[in-house]
Amino acid sequence: MDFYQRVARVCRTIPYGRVATYGQIAMLCGKPRNARQVGYALNRRTEDKIPAHRVVNHQGCLSGAGAFAVPDLQKRLLEIEGVVVNEDQVDLKKFGWKNTLEEATLLKALFEEEQI
Repeated sequence: MDFYQRVARVCRTIPYGRVATYGQIAMLCGKPRNARQVGYALNRRTEDKIPAHRVVNHQGCLSGAGAFAVPDLQKRLLEIEGVVVNEDQVDLKKFGWKNTLEEATLLKALFEEEQI
């Protein structure tokens, strides 16, 4: 299993205008206790097509903003998508990605198909 490839795949699945938490991504990758590893993977990402700006901590805080080249870039990218950011925090009830069991099952099948 390539956890980093799984993280990239899950992040590309986060819908436009929604955010996901590090823990949620770890769970969808099959490693529910690896939220910090998700953060590390996103910080070390080599692909530009990963919407890492859509990932926040479990409280909705923009904790990964330091990984972006420009200060406030994460906030600005989220606001472009219509996500309201107040004091570097997002309302997870309103903007959180509530993935379905069907989406989780599809991701698992994709991981198996891609052998990651």
